[in-house]
Amino acid sequence: MPTERDAETWSKDRFSPMARDTPCLAGRISDPKSRDGSNKILHKRFTGGHLTIVGANAPSGLASRPIRILLCDEVDRYPPSAGAEGDPVKLARKRTVTFWNRKIVLVSTPTLKGASRIETAFEESDRRRYWVPCPVCGHFQVLVWGRVRWDSNPEPKPDSARYECIQCNARWSDARRWQAIAKGEWRAEAPFAGIAGFHLNELTSPWVRLADMVRAFLSAKAAGDEAMKTFVNTSLGETWQESGEAPDWQRLYERRGGTRFGTVPAGALFLTAGADVQKDRIEVSVWAWGRSLTSWLVEHAVIEGGPERPESWAALSTFLGRTWPHAGGTRLGLLRLAIDTGYEAPAVYAWARSVGFAQVAPVKGVEGFNRAAPVAGPSYVDVTEHGRRIRRGARLWTVAVAPNSKKWAKSETYRFLRLARPTDEETAAGLAVPAGSIHLPQGVEAEWVKQLVAEQLVTVKTKRGFTRLEWQKLRERNEALDCRVYARAAAWIAGVDRWSEAKWRDLEQQLGHAAVTEPVAEPGPTTAAHEAAPGEKRQPGWLGGRRSGWLT
Repeated sequence: MPTERDAETWSKDRFSPMARDTPCLAGRISDPKSRDGSNKILHKRFTGGHLTIVGANAPSGLASRPIRILLCDEVDRYPPSAGAEGDPVKLARKRTVTFWNRKIVLVSTPTLKGASRIETAFEESDRRRYWVPCPVCGHFQVLVWGRVRWDSNPEPKPDSARYECIQCNARWSDARRWQAIAKGEWRAEAPFAGIAGFHLNELTSPWVRLADMVRAFLSAKAAGDEAMKTFVNTSLGETWQESGEAPDWQRLYERRGGTRFGTVPAGALFLTAGADVQKDRIEVSVWAWGRSLTSWLVEHAVIEGGPERPESWAALSTFLGRTWPHAGGTRLGLLRLAIDTGYEAPAVYAWARSVGFAQVAPVKGVEGFNRAAPVAGPSYVDVTEHGRRIRRGARLWTVAVAPNSKKWAKSETYRFLRLARPTDEETAAGLAVPAGSIHLPQGVEAEWVKQLVAEQLVTVKTKRGFTRLEWQKLRERNEALDCRVYARAAAWIAGVDRWSEAKWRDLEQQLGHAAVTEPVAEPGPTTAAHEAAPGEKRQPGWLGGRRSGWLT
């Protein structure tokens, strides 16, 4: 069972009454009050064998006995590790290796997609599903929630719930559905290779009425994601996809186009970059930004060589000074570059000092679900240069990589990636691309797109039983996503989220854009880097009293 407490509860409330009241088991297990110790709560001996009930969180219980028949219940609720011993399911499997006729059974209600043990086990099996015949036309089918119908005019009427045959649309009452279930059969989707897998949902239960399921569904839908997750997991027997679930990379890959690598399209007003430092390379993404944070990928570069090589930093310095052609005829340089300090922070600080903190922002990702702002800083950190320690020699910004809301960083990127694009006909009719849309150039590679959606947001439980959200990798490589997050942080540090309408119009004038008449809400106070000095007059072509140096 998932925990020792679950094991004790199951033994007392489920097994003991069953053993007591089942005639063929009467007398097989000694009275629990006997003194021979053969009938304990978690260990029961009988002629020919024993039953041991343990919690998956107790390594000693898993490792102490050889087991021929292993029954693992609710495996999706097992802890990731049994103490410091490793995965509890693998530990339990090790106990069966001495038996040639061993049997291993994993059972569970599924939980989160991509983090579900039972989903992984089912995919490795022959994937058997229960097919039932229609009482009217005889067509066999798997019962799915999408075929449940009920009247909804003017209010939902759960008591009108029925199941409609996928072939003839015949309406099944509960009685007809139960009749079909009684004549059902298991069918495998894959060849049998030693593992049999079975999937059932509540629609195949003879104890559940469709009206009750509809009421549960409507209640969960009204209550929000947490309640809906329970319905999907427990009633439908399916894994739940968190709101931060990665968008489909192939759909994004097929949607690329409209711009070319190395050029800045009309509508883009400034550039930022994000740099991710790895052991053997530095990867940099350049993003162009327009109003409402609509963005375009301009370039992704890989600088070979790790942070210990001076030539790598020289190449990054050269990259920092580059400009890119804009559709309006001018060229744009980088407004700001944010670089990760997670690997070889001293080398990053030294390079940032050499090129200046006005254009480069060293950043560090932190878990920040309840932070007031997505980016905080700068804070001053000590650096070592040529063997000499310099107190407060570098500026460090901290970036909340997973704030508790749908507003920023990875969550914001995924939300923007999911925005629906208008069709060609809708575009011709004047429908605009949604604000915040992310545009990928025609030449972007599939591997880069996969890296952009390489993580998903999942809900995990802490040791104290509380739940929290965290990002988990779907793939090993995620540099494209990290670079995007750092480029977004660079835009925030530059004050983009707090720019006034006057600043946006000023940029458009400098780039020769037509003025946008759509009103933009006046933001809060700007950062100090973009505030005019007391009494200073703001002039056209200046941002906060400073010439826009990324325009050349």
